[in-house]
Amino acid sequence: MTTPGDVHDRADARPVVLLFPGQGSQHQGMATALYGREPVFTAAMDEFFEHLGAEGTRMRADWLSSTPRVPMDDASRAQPLLFAVGHALARDVMARGVRPVALLGHSVGELAAAAVADVFDLAGAARVMSARSAAMAEVSPGGLLAVAAAQDELAPYLGPAGDPAGVAVAAVNAPRHTVLAGPEPALREVERLLTQGRVPYRRVPSLQPFHCPALDSAARRFAAGFAGVPLRPPSVPIMSTRTAGIVRPGQAVDPAFWAGQLAGPVLFWPALDALLADGGYTLVEAGPGQGLSMLARRHPAVRRGRGAVIPLLPADAEGTTRVWHEALDRLAAHDPAAR
Repeated sequence: MTTPGDVHDRADARPVVLLFPGQGSQHQGMATALYGREPVFTAAMDEFFEHLGAEGTRMRADWLSSTPRVPMDDASRAQPLLFAVGHALARDVMARGVRPVALLGHSVGELAAAAVADVFDLAGAARVMSARSAAMAEVSPGGLLAVAAAQDELAPYLGPAGDPAGVAVAAVNAPRHTVLAGPEPALREVERLLTQGRVPYRRVPSLQPFHCPALDSAARRFAAGFAGVPLRPPSVPIMSTRTAGIVRPGQAVDPAFWAGQLAGPVLFWPALDALLADGGYTLVEAGPGQGLSMLARRHPAVRRGRGAVIPLLPADAEGTTRVWHEALDRLAAHDPAAR
C-alpha cells in the first residue's frame, strides 16, 4: 500500500496537472470508501463539514447514506460534495509528495482548484459553497443535456442570446461533446427536437440548469456571498474553464470572476487545449466519475503520447479502494516533483 512520502519519480516522468470535475460526475457513495481509511482525505472532509455547522452534519450523513435525505443530484448536495471530495483528494496526493504545476476545474471543480491554490481557505470555501447553494435554491427547475454535436451545429436548438427562459450552451467539453442547459419546459422541448432530428444526447444528472442565462440572477446573489471572504492570488496556476486562460491575480481576488462562472459556459476543451499546447503532462482527475479522464484521453496530444491520464476514483462507487491504490502506484511512475 502506498503511504505519504512513497510517491517517487521515474525517467518517464511528466509534471502533474490536477483536474476537478463538476456537476454530473456525482453519484451516491463517491469516495466514501476512503473516508475513515485515508487520514488526510478524512481530515479534509471533516474540516469542511465542520465549517458548515449543522448543515455539514446533515451533508455528511447524506454522503455516507445509501438513502440520503436530500438527493445527490440536487445542487445543495452535488455541488458542495464535489467541491469537498475534489479538494480532499488533492490534499491527500499532495501530502504524498505530488506537486501539481497547474490546476483545471470543470464548473464547481474550478472552486475546488481555487481552494487547493489557496485563493481562499477552507473556512472561506465553506462560506462560498453555502452561498452558492443558497443562490441555487431559488433557481427554477431545469437541467443539462450532453449532446454529441459541435457547438455551431446546435444553434437551431438555442433560445435568443441572454434569454433566461431559453436553452443555451453550458459547456464545450470536446469538439463534438457540447452540453446544453436551460429551465423546464424549454429543455424538454429541445429534447423533443433533438430526438426528432436524431441527434444523440443524454440527460446529465442535475435537477437545476447551470451555466446559462437562467442563472444570471443566481450569479449576482452568489457574488454577494463572497463578502468578508479573504481572496488571494493563486499559489498554483489555475487554467480557468471560464476564460480558457490562466487566472490572473486581479481575477482571483474579484468575487464577480468566481460568481460569474455560475451563469457562463464552461470552456473545458479550449482550456485543456491551451494547457496541452505548452507541453506534456500527467493529468490526474481528482474526483468521481472519470468523465474528465475520458475527455482528456480524446485530446490529440494525449493520443500522440504527450500526456498520461490517471483518474483517482472509479466511474461509480464500486472498486474505489482498488482504483485509488492503482492510481497512487501510477503516480509513483509519473510524478517528477515527488522526490
